[in-house]
Amino acid sequence: MMRARSSPTRLKLLVLSGPQVGQSHVLAPGAYRLGKSAECDIVLNDKAISRQHLRLDVSEGGVKATDLDSHNGSFCEGMRFSELEVRPGAVLRLGSTELKLVPESSRERVIPPSESTRFGGLVGTSRRMREVFTLLERLAPGGADVLIQGETGTGKELCAEAIHAQGPRAKGPFVIVDLAGIAPSLIESELFGHVKGAFTGAQADRAGAFERAAGGTVFLDEVGELPVEVQPRLLRALERRQVKRVGANDYRALEVRVLAATHVDLEKAVQEGRFRADLYHRLAVLRVTLPPLRERPEDVPLLIDTVLERLGRPGSALSDATRAMLLQYPWPGNVRELRNVVEQVVNLGEEALPDMGAAPAPTGEQRAASLDLPFKEAKERLIEGFERDYLQGLIERCGGNISRAAREAGIARLYLRKLLHKHGLSARDTDE
Repeated sequence: MMRARSSPTRLKLLVLSGPQVGQSHVLAPGAYRLGKSAECDIVLNDKAISRQHLRLDVSEGGVKATDLDSHNGSFCEGMRFSELEVRPGAVLRLGSTELKLVPESSRERVIPPSESTRFGGLVGTSRRMREVFTLLERLAPGGADVLIQGETGTGKELCAEAIHAQGPRAKGPFVIVDLAGIAPSLIESELFGHVKGAFTGAQADRAGAFERAAGGTVFLDEVGELPVEVQPRLLRALERRQVKRVGANDYRALEVRVLAATHVDLEKAVQEGRFRADLYHRLAVLRVTLPPLRERPEDVPLLIDTVLERLGRPGSALSDATRAMLLQYPWPGNVRELRNVVEQVVNLGEEALPDMGAAPAPTGEQRAASLDLPFKEAKERLIEGFERDYLQGLIERCGGNISRAAREAGIARLYLRKLLHKHGLSARDTDE
C-alpha cells in the first residue's frame, strides 16, 4: 500500500516592525519582490528600503532570499547577505522593517520590542531580548506567578530578581530555593518547613521557604527537578496559598508570589510522566523564555562591556582580537560562561583565554545529513553532536576533573554531571 505523501508546510512572512507592522503575507510557491515600489509583490512603505530591495524564491524545498543590490542592504540575524537560504523562524531586516518567516498556521503574535536595553540585570539590544523585556515590563507589576524557561546560564535567576524588584512585593523578602541542589528527602521540608521531631534530625521547628517568603516572592529554581511525589503538595500551595509543615496538622495561609525557573522541557516531561500536567499548567499561566546567547550574537559586545563595567575596567581591557574571537564562539554555557571568560582574561591576562576551538562547528556532512529532517529534529541533532564534542574536549582539557570542568565551562556541577551521563562520558567527581 502506498503512503500518501505529506504536503509541504506553507509559510508566511510576518511583519515584526516598520510601517506595516502586524501584517502577514502568505508565501505560495513562486517568486516575490519586496520593496517600496508599487510594482513589488510585497510593498513595504519604509523610507530606508530600496524600490526593488529583495527577492524571495519560494519552492517546496525552502525559501531563497536574494538582495537586489539594495542601497542599505539586507540582513538576517544581524549579518548582511547577498543570497541566503532562509529557514522558518529566521528574521530578515530591510531598512527599519523586520520580517519573520513562520508556518502559515502559526499563531505567533507580534510583540513590540521594548525601547529599553535592560531589565534589571538582564541586558540586550537584540530584538529577541527587547521582546522579552516587553513581556517582563507587562507582567512584573501584576503580581501573578511566572514560569521562566531557558538554558542553563541564560540569566533565569537575574530575571526572577528583576520581576520581584519591579513587582508589588518588592519590599518583601526574595527567597531562593535551588531544587536541583537539595537532596530529594529534604525538599519537602525546605519548601514547607517542619515541626520538631517530624523526622530524624528535626530538633526544632523550622519555617520553610514559602513561610520565609511571606509578603514577598519565593523563587523555585530548576522546578523541573522536583520529585513526582512532592509535586501534589506544591500544586496545593500554588492553588490555595496554604502550606503545612512536615509533621504538622494545620495549614497556614500565606500571601506570596511564586516564580519558577527550569531548563527542562516541561511539556516533554509531562508526556513522559515525569511532571504532573496540572502542576505544569498552573505554573505556566504566564511564561517567559530567555533565548540562548548563540541565537542573539549581536548582544555579545554589550554583554562584554557590561561585565567590564561591573569589574570597574575600561572597554580597552580587552583587545580587538579577543573581542573578535568572543564574537565567533557559540557560548554553550550562555551568558554565565561569557562572564566567566571575560573575568578570567581581565584578571589573568589574555593568555588565560580558554581554547575557543573546543566547540567545533558542524561539518558540512553533518549539516547536509540534517537538512532532510524536520526543522526541530535537525536542530536537536546538531545540538546533541555539539554537546558531545564540547564535553569531550572540556573533560580532556581538565584531566577528567568534573569540578574544574564545571568552573571552566561556567555551568553547575550537577548539570554537567547530567550532560556527561546523557552522552555516556565519565569524569572524576571531586572538589579538587
